[in-house]
Amino acid sequence: MEQQNTNPYLPKKYVEILTPDWVKNATLYELNVRQFSEEGNFKAIEKQLPRLKKLGIDIIWLMPIHLIGELHRKGTLGSYYSVKDYYGINPEFGDEADFRNLVNAIHDNGMYVILDWVANHTSWDNDLVEKHPDWYMKSRKGTFQSTRWRDYDDIIEFNYRNPDLRKYMTDALKFWVAEYNIDGYRCDIASFVPLDFWENTRMELDAIKPIFMLAEAEDKELHRKAFDATYNWNLWNIIHKIATTETSVKLLTEAYIAEHVSIFPKDGMRMNFIDNHDKNSWEGNQYSNFGDALEAAIVFTVLMDGIPLIYNGQEAGLNRSLEFFEKDPIEWKSHKIATLYSTLFHLKHQNQALWNGNHGGEMVRTMNDRMDQVISFVREKNGDKVLGFINLSRDVLVVQFDTSFDTGFYTNLFTGEKQKVSETFILTMNPWDYVVLYSSSIN
Repeated sequence: MEQQNTNPYLPKKYVEILTPDWVKNATLYELNVRQFSEEGNFKAIEKQLPRLKKLGIDIIWLMPIHLIGELHRKGTLGSYYSVKDYYGINPEFGDEADFRNLVNAIHDNGMYVILDWVANHTSWDNDLVEKHPDWYMKSRKGTFQSTRWRDYDDIIEFNYRNPDLRKYMTDALKFWVAEYNIDGYRCDIASFVPLDFWENTRMELDAIKPIFMLAEAEDKELHRKAFDATYNWNLWNIIHKIATTETSVKLLTEAYIAEHVSIFPKDGMRMNFIDNHDKNSWEGNQYSNFGDALEAAIVFTVLMDGIPLIYNGQEAGLNRSLEFFEKDPIEWKSHKIATLYSTLFHLKHQNQALWNGNHGGEMVRTMNDRMDQVISFVREKNGDKVLGFINLSRDVLVVQFDTSFDTGFYTNLFTGEKQKVSETFILTMNPWDYVVLYSSSIN
């Protein structure tokens, strides 16, 4: 009998799922249907798809599109995350034909679409409450309860110990992939739902078509058999702290990136962001959170290992918190933030060093003589290379970089000029200044 190779010293892959090839250099866009246009519906989104494609967007994440509960509703229109029917579409946004047309239009524009899925809880008036009350968590009084220790009184929590609930939820997730040809999901508070549920669901979804799964969670173990990407809350917190206090850049480099490159699975992806609906709704906007550091923060989060996100309106210079339970449309206008993102995304698409997961290059530190204030690094893959130099401080600095391993000629991303890099590279940098140089094996 042939013996299998059971060498215990061979390294084993951590990530066991297969991410679709179209995610390898993809970008994400979170779209709040209600606030995306004056009409606040699916048809109005179609008009802006060419603009999003030009911006450099690959995957559109639609915030929940399902019917919203009325019992204990918050505000006038309610929260998208208080789901009344997992198979129904919110008439505020359109009907089934409108949604199908939107999915087809997104695909026709060369993009993909994922739905926001709320598996942890429902509204109080979801039909499941009466049909299957045993599917829900109960308080000590024997009553339905909201997510424990949180102020979410418009929803009640499921109990995933019930196998019938698991089958129902898995079938509902499969329905939207099979029936409407969507490309995956962003899963709300994914770590509040048992991991083995997600792992089985991923297997059943992949049997229909290759999908992309994003978890609102930071748990490393979610990557093994369930999710392609997880949230990078920690990175946001660190950059925000640097932008708003006198915090040393070493909190980012030596406390965060050192751990990231050492222990995070290379086949996994962290989603990097400046804004999203949670931050924007409850914790300020891109300007109030990052101030003069905003552009530097955007540049870093796109160059950083991971999949980058734009929250709708950022590219129009959104400088306020959008209402969450009321109608509050985005004011669309041309803005330099859009140009910044599109320039960075174009480089990401073309230069393999910036690709996602194991398709891209590892962040390697470039030493400089201002390590408390300036972050510098190189990413390289298959002959493509990107050098980043970012002043994450309020000071004007003359900085000397050790570029002895990266000598050569590069193109400056934002000026288009050719730049010679010698063994020592010196820059005079204004507060929150950034320089990005790149080279390609094609040139």
